[in-house]
Amino acid sequence: MAEPQTAQVTLKGFAIALLSPPVETAPAGVVNPHGGPAVKRFGVYRNNVAVGLKAALADIFPVTRDLVGANFFAAMAAEYIAREPPRSPVLAEYGHGFAGFIAGFIAGFAPAQELFFLADVARLERAWLDAYHALDMTPLSPEALQRCSPEALMALTLKPHPAARLLRFDSAAASIFTRVRDGSGLEGFDPTPAEIALISRPYFDVTVMTLAPGKAAFFETLMSGGTIGEAVGAGTETDPQFDPADAFSAMIGTGAFAAAASTEE
Repeated sequence: MAEPQTAQVTLKGFAIALLSPPVETAPAGVVNPHGGPAVKRFGVYRNNVAVGLKAALADIFPVTRDLVGANFFAAMAAEYIAREPPRSPVLAEYGHGFAGFIAGFIAGFAPAQELFFLADVARLERAWLDAYHALDMTPLSPEALQRCSPEALMALTLKPHPAARLLRFDSAAASIFTRVRDGSGLEGFDPTPAEIALISRPYFDVTVMTLAPGKAAFFETLMSGGTIGEAVGAGTETDPQFDPADAFSAMIGTGAFAAAASTEE
């Protein structure tokens, strides 16, 4: 019974050492052909792990990387990896805490505080990938609503599509994300206005749409279980310029919902 316990401790120590700063030693039990500590061999392996995790973060957060440059991003990634090692063997699941880490990193590094929007962009990128990998489900069709009377339509609730997400930012993160991806750049662009973004995946392509406050209130109400009537009311109350027809078009066209149910059943 003692042998499995020893192996478990060794494996834990090995994993911790992999993500710790380099030292002139190797974990207990890691030896070279002569029986001594395999310091150089373990160092190569640890370096390969670090390189792989940095590459995974760069793949998940390409816009964030492009905004700060490869070297700055690598420095942030190295510190994040040391603080938050992967908890899943699926690398696409890594980095859910990266946006929060970036917020603290930027706040504590005066020369980078002009990048106040960076954590928002990272949060959007993580949500984009989550939407990409979300379960497939047929989006709500117009026909599902057209056979309802106006009264019945207003009483419907909608089930959000698994890929749909609504994010509120303290910066123009959605516009920054779009401009960097399409090559427009940020020269002359004001990153300060707060934005609300809807992430959805109509027909398997992930899209990011910036919503006006009224339309955002409309979607937020529906996604939290409110009726269409309540959503229209929330949109109108939030913004006198709210256009229900435009909101209905987006409700269908974005693929953000997958099914409708009547509260009167």
